[in-house]
Amino acid sequence: MTTRIVSLLSLLTILISNAFAQGYCNPTRFSLSPCPPPPQYQNLENWSALPTKKDPSDDCPRGLKNNQANAPADVFFIHPTTYTEKPKTEFIWNQDLRDASLNNAVDESPIRYQASAFNAAGKIYAPRYRQAHYSVFLTPHKDDKQAALDTAYNDVEQAFFYYMAHWNQGRPIIIASHSQGTIHAARIIKEHILGTPLQQQLVATYLVGMPVPYDSLPGLPACANDSATGCFLSWSTYQRGYIPPYYPLALERAVCVNPISWELNEEYIDKSKQAGAVLKPFSNTLPKICDAQVHGGILWITKPKFPGSRFYTNPNYHIGDINLFYLDVRKNAEKRVDTFIKRPH
Repeated sequence: MTTRIVSLLSLLTILISNAFAQGYCNPTRFSLSPCPPPPQYQNLENWSALPTKKDPSDDCPRGLKNNQANAPADVFFIHPTTYTEKPKTEFIWNQDLRDASLNNAVDESPIRYQASAFNAAGKIYAPRYRQAHYSVFLTPHKDDKQAALDTAYNDVEQAFFYYMAHWNQGRPIIIASHSQGTIHAARIIKEHILGTPLQQQLVATYLVGMPVPYDSLPGLPACANDSATGCFLSWSTYQRGYIPPYYPLALERAVCVNPISWELNEEYIDKSKQAGAVLKPFSNTLPKICDAQVHGGILWITKPKFPGSRFYTNPNYHIGDINLFYLDVRKNAEKRVDTFIKRPH
């Protein structure tokens, strides 16, 4: 996780406010703090993205097309942490979904800049949920962390149940997520998909921005190439040569795919083979700005050049895990859906 923002022009401004990196940690224990009311998912306002309403997941950079109206698959997208500032209300550990400004931060950042990468491959369903405050990644109190994450997960779980009961209708599914969203996505997969008939509908799962160890999803293999289905993908992005101090905790055992070649090996892939990134402004694509090489359980890139990149000095590119490979992810999701639809049944 990034802990300091360096410039309004930096890559961190792609998805969230400057406060993401201020490192604020709630001082009050979870048990002493009120919890906001849970969402009801029959209320469409509790969805950041739905194929039946206009929302930022419908947006496309110039020259690309939103294909949700005709897409043969669904995408269940779980957004990352955007609740990062010092809380302004009594609900300090989990987002109050009645807070319009926090909802807007989700819609205008990860929904537009991440979820939209999948709108050529599938119809996008992205629930609002009482996301855990960024404090869960800083607090020394493990019970507070787990309680806040459990609250968030309970919402995601209920949203998934509602989606399956009312909208899926047996269609192929991509599950996509980033950061905190990946924590919840992996749990959904483990508790409600693996070993069930629903696993046969699973095109692939893009579990990005959090380490997913090889043995953490038994029965679901890592995707070994660019067209494999019924598998999962994951990567966490850092500057070439950098090993984060927390690497031994989980990253050294994590699955890491190269999001240019879509293979699990450690072959260096030159930026000339990259489809491209989408940063700011969203309307523009930036082709061939990133190389990529898997190193152990992490993805190394040479520092890319983009407007404002000279101000970004942090070797952790977590916030750009999807955006730096936006066009690559977009094309790959389409390919996997096409392969899944055409496979013998």
